[in-house]
Amino acid sequence: MWERFSYYVMRSLLVYYMMKHLMFSQEKSSQIYGLYTGFVYFTPFFGGLLADRVIGQRRAVIVGGVLMAIGHFLMASEPLFFPALIFLILGNGCFKPNISTQVGGLYAPGDHNRDRAFSIFYVGINLGAFFSPLVCGTLGEKLGWHYGFAAAGVGMVAGLVIYLLGQKHLAPDNLMKEAAGQARPEPLTPDDWKKIWALVVLCLFNIVFWAVYEQQGNTMALWADANTDRIILGWEMPASWFQAFNPAMIFLFTPALTWFWSWQESRGTEPLSVTKMAIGCVLLGASFLVMLPATTICAAGGKAGMGWLTATTFVLTVGELYLSPVGLSLVTKLAPVRYVSMLMGMWFLSSFFGNYLSGYIGTFWEKMPKEHFFLMLTGLSVAAGLGIFAVLKPLKRAIGHGSEETVDV
Repeated sequence: MWERFSYYVMRSLLVYYMMKHLMFSQEKSSQIYGLYTGFVYFTPFFGGLLADRVIGQRRAVIVGGVLMAIGHFLMASEPLFFPALIFLILGNGCFKPNISTQVGGLYAPGDHNRDRAFSIFYVGINLGAFFSPLVCGTLGEKLGWHYGFAAAGVGMVAGLVIYLLGQKHLAPDNLMKEAAGQARPEPLTPDDWKKIWALVVLCLFNIVFWAVYEQQGNTMALWADANTDRIILGWEMPASWFQAFNPAMIFLFTPALTWFWSWQESRGTEPLSVTKMAIGCVLLGASFLVMLPATTICAAGGKAGMGWLTATTFVLTVGELYLSPVGLSLVTKLAPVRYVSMLMGMWFLSSFFGNYLSGYIGTFWEKMPKEHFFLMLTGLSVAAGLGIFAVLKPLKRAIGHGSEETVDV
């Protein structure tokens, strides 16, 4: 939860801070935002390796939390802006893959509750994402940017304390290492390699998903600030609060979606995990079609109502729930036990390329008519979804659909 609190502080404030305080251009701010959010997902690959081979998952999570807390406190000092980003990036690298892997380690292979457990996990971490823009975004916009960043550092310290108190409920690291040591002398089987290559293919589509999705903290944040009527009964809502809409909807609608999947399972109609991911990409693309009428309103000289951005966020959130927690669960299902943290890192590595690409895409915000920009986002995401559908049969063969461990893949 507190890792997401940290990330959403940066997501809700970083672009505004660079443009309004550091006086960077929109294009430069977009590029830095893309680099930061990208490298947050690049370093987990190495954090997974570090945990698997050297220090274990628990220590990696603790080291990551400490580095992230330091990074947020450094953000309170303007001259330390770039070193602070480096601390945050390195901390995320240690923290992110290993906390997700520990969730997967709570369930036995073939346990059908794993997808639902990751959805619940997703709710928990997005609870932090919900409060982050409301607390730190308000502090940053109303009292000063440094207050918002420092509050995130306090949040990470609180998260570390909670983790240290609750780690007794997790499997001991030495047991994980013993399991890995027993498996290490055995080479990967052909089935293992097929599953790994299936994950690689899905990572390619994951890149496109996150390149489009991460416009929320970039160009969509600019839309909220400049093109949205935020007046409510004479009070202007801070633009950063829009970043709380997505995690709030995740918190509200995840129980309904998990119930829906359970209902589908009882009828034998629940989609395979990879099918869910394709649906998620298509829904993400559809969300930006909602913005087209809003661009017409703004082109006429007015400001669009908050309902347009809210509706877009709703459709986008449902798409996210079909892809992101399902993808995390899929990695823990398919990865050989001794490589699970590394392959979780690979999954996040694909998000690095997606987030980096999101920064590049954002540079077209001021170069294109807004309706063309939103149509471009729709086209990219829908194409990714159709691409997954196109390779669905080969993916199912590679994954080994029908085996005991991957029956619901």
